[in-house]
Amino acid sequence: MPLDESIRFFAATDVGRVRSHNEDNFLIDKKLGLFIVADGMGGHAAGEIASAMAVRLVHEEVKKHRALIDSFSSGEQGGAPPRQILKILEQALQRASGRIHETAQVDKNKRGMGTTCSALLLAGDMGFLAHAGDSRIYLLRQKKVHQLTEDHTLHNDLLKRGVFSREQLDRVAQRNAITRALGIFDNLEIDTQFVDLVPGDTFLLCSDGLHNYIETSDDLTGPLMASDDAGVKALIKLANDRGGKDNITVMHVNIGSTGVDAEARMQRLLRRRETLSRVRLFGRLSSRELRRVLEVAYRRVFKAGDVILREGEQGDELFFVLSGQLRVEGGDAPLSTLGPGDHVGEMSMIRNAARSATVSCETPCELLILKRDDFFELLRKEPELSVKMLWQFLGVLADRLDQTSRDLRHARAEQLSFDPSFSEEAPTGDRTTLPGADAEQFSGPPTQRGAGA
Repeated sequence: MPLDESIRFFAATDVGRVRSHNEDNFLIDKKLGLFIVADGMGGHAAGEIASAMAVRLVHEEVKKHRALIDSFSSGEQGGAPPRQILKILEQALQRASGRIHETAQVDKNKRGMGTTCSALLLAGDMGFLAHAGDSRIYLLRQKKVHQLTEDHTLHNDLLKRGVFSREQLDRVAQRNAITRALGIFDNLEIDTQFVDLVPGDTFLLCSDGLHNYIETSDDLTGPLMASDDAGVKALIKLANDRGGKDNITVMHVNIGSTGVDAEARMQRLLRRRETLSRVRLFGRLSSRELRRVLEVAYRRVFKAGDVILREGEQGDELFFVLSGQLRVEGGDAPLSTLGPGDHVGEMSMIRNAARSATVSCETPCELLILKRDDFFELLRKEPELSVKMLWQFLGVLADRLDQTSRDLRHARAEQLSFDPSFSEEAPTGDRTTLPGADAEQFSGPPTQRGAGA
């Protein structure tokens, strides 16, 4: 069944109780699977112009790549990878931003106009998001609401940096000022991410005219479970009843049956997340941070006998085993086997080195793949996550060094048992230190198997 046949959507926009005109706009292209909400700003009706331009221009840019999107959706061999689809959305918002900025520079009455923009593209069994500003995208899954986007506001930026507590921020002037919006600057950074779709998922796209009045996730759960437009009407009524100080736009997008059993697919996603939570590199990450990693990684299935990486080749990918078993070989000698929860390739990820081993599939395997550029971009955007992951990287590398030292001691002891004249100049004992280093290496067996490669 084509994806567009399984989608149900309901949308509405309301001027609210205070504003004299509506600067929000939205767009739906069901066949393309594209949904957009934009909230304009600028005065003299310029905000309304900016948001209208945004939804139109983003739509036009995405439509230019329909063949590529269809290739991805159909799962054709050699189809576009997820990151390429995200790039389409990212560039669409950036080009729309540039056009809005140019228009504002030409007409003095439109100087300073801009707009938020939150876009959702459904393709195949994935949802792709692009976002700038303080409109939001939520996901309702198994009766739990998850906020997928982060507000680009002064309030949120200061909170993330730990500059102020929530209580202190309540007293900061202009704390709700938007730090990113289409059209304000010539260049714009866009947040992007993708999520695996599960039949029954419901997305909510909305302007701040709604979410500023959301007190708990319970305010959203009931309306998003509605099977008609009653949920949209209920959310607009909620915002108006609690003040209605801004324009209100609400879009409810539900994924019905896509030919995949919902429960089975949900269980696969849960097993994947459970497996990743056991990976040492992710051991200290929160649920939100782990989801951010999943958003920039992509999944591939390999057949038994497939070679994942070859000794001596350059590489920039880190592989995590979700299912199956990998064989690691150095030269002609087998080194180890890797199973679910293990990883391989981190050395090439961090130092652009040639692969130190050949890794192939002993059985059919499902792997999660993280590319170096995507990894470093994630670290740049998520400072707290980056500190946690870099510490975990150090721990893994220290364990690898400790294991190598113990292997060398064991090999030396074996050599001595065969040849008593073998030199014992190298230091012995339970502790191993690097030449010129004062720091003691971690002791005990490694807590996470893997291969540097």
